[in-house]
Amino acid sequence: MRNNLKALLALCLITLFSFQAFAQTGYRNPIIPGFNPDPSICRVGDDYYLVTSSFEYFPGLPIYHSKDLVNWEQIGHCLTRDSQLPLQKVNASGGLFAPSLRYHEGVFYVICTNVSAGGNFYCTATDPAGPWSEPIWVAIDSIDPEIFWDEDGKTYFVTQGNEGIRVTEIDIKTGKVLSPEHLVWGGIGGRFPEAPHIYKKDGFYYLLLGEGGTEYMHSATIGRSTSLFGPYESCPLNPILTHANRRGQANQIQGVGHADLVQAKDGSWWMVFLGFRVTHQWAYYHVLGRETFLAPVDWPKGGWPQVNGNGTVSLNMEVPTLPLHPFPKAPVRTEFNEEKLGFEWQYLRNPIRENYSLTERKGWMRISASPYTLDEAESVSSILRRQTQHDFTAATLLEFDSLSENEEAGITLIQNNSHHYDLLLKKSGGQYTVQLRVKVGSLSYIAGEKQVNGNKLKLKVEGNPSQYSFYCAEPDSDQYSELGRLDTRYLSTEVAGGFTGVMIGLYTSSNGKDSKAKAYFDWFDYSVKE
Repeated sequence: MRNNLKALLALCLITLFSFQAFAQTGYRNPIIPGFNPDPSICRVGDDYYLVTSSFEYFPGLPIYHSKDLVNWEQIGHCLTRDSQLPLQKVNASGGLFAPSLRYHEGVFYVICTNVSAGGNFYCTATDPAGPWSEPIWVAIDSIDPEIFWDEDGKTYFVTQGNEGIRVTEIDIKTGKVLSPEHLVWGGIGGRFPEAPHIYKKDGFYYLLLGEGGTEYMHSATIGRSTSLFGPYESCPLNPILTHANRRGQANQIQGVGHADLVQAKDGSWWMVFLGFRVTHQWAYYHVLGRETFLAPVDWPKGGWPQVNGNGTVSLNMEVPTLPLHPFPKAPVRTEFNEEKLGFEWQYLRNPIRENYSLTERKGWMRISASPYTLDEAESVSSILRRQTQHDFTAATLLEFDSLSENEEAGITLIQNNSHHYDLLLKKSGGQYTVQLRVKVGSLSYIAGEKQVNGNKLKLKVEGNPSQYSFYCAEPDSDQYSELGRLDTRYLSTEVAGGFTGVMIGLYTSSNGKDSKAKAYFDWFDYSVKE
């Protein structure tokens, strides 16, 4: 009897572990939260890799890795050197648009457009974590490029034109254009046909597009042909993904489109795409930027792909998943004890490197003041990371060595150089003062102000879907004083424009004058409510 019980228990445990490994259900969208638009994906064996757009931020084009399509961790950036990515004086939402990530014969390719300097290019690597090559430029005037290798051994550059999608043969070693551009398909009539991806399946060339513009009318459409150059037949289900209809009109997720497809090792198909989460039911605003979402796809042999049954998605996806492989959660606190900043941190444009140090004072991030301000399209002295959820807390301990009243340092919530909220420490009348400053278009004013006892201060920001609240405290105290509360909507894309999302930054500036001021940040906390 005892042996039978042991055998039964062992069988139950095996069944339980097997169920957990192979029959897991459900995940939460977005899979990569915060400003991570234009996702493109590829699979190599059991591993999945994904890239998103980064616009004016440096390093450029974050690279993510996953084992299950649901859980992702950043493993690097494609463009980490100034020679790869010139961003000097690039306007907000300039720089890098819409990358594509592909793998071919042992080599990874990231294909992209620097709309501010150089145009279309691709970089290569044998390890997606890098290092990546210098850009190989392609002399085709367009955006949203893709590389497609056909069965005839030729390599084709696929791009967006105003009238539709174009296909051109290139030399993959040099980027040289080898043929005229062929207009192959203009989509189903939506504006801005873009984001082309081509897949060869069951004897057909399938061409996936984004249409309708990357706002509320966005969608994904698909056509197919027996020839790469068309003509392409439109899918009878088009658009295969959209929330620009009655079915999607009340969904918190809006603007879905700009998609890419991947087949998992088990044969299932999945789609990654951008979308954004709105914060008000009847007056839509979004502050987090366009994020990366995931949906299952039913794609029968010889048929058309159908996204999540009806072409819509939800925040909570109750669908079967691959066996889940979560990564450890990122720590709330950054101690600035490492030799380099984590991948989550970026700079506004190419950094002036001597303005930053993690070694001058061990355990502190030193940022030296530059004359540039957050109002300018310049290399502002700042390090920034994405706001990834509406409900969050961000805090830091700042020590500011300043001699002049034109110098300041603190935390910024920045959508672009004309829309940001700043919680800053500065001298005023010989005393240190903490200020809450608002910059919204042509309006700039001080929303809150308080004298403090010295040059060392805790600063804190708390966010929810409708408001940001700003606080300060003495360095050895957890008794925070409130400076003010500001509406999130004035940092939304609907108000500020552009293609990015809110970034949370630590910064210092001398407001147009030469300066020797230095800001030292002891730690930075970032926590979210899921």
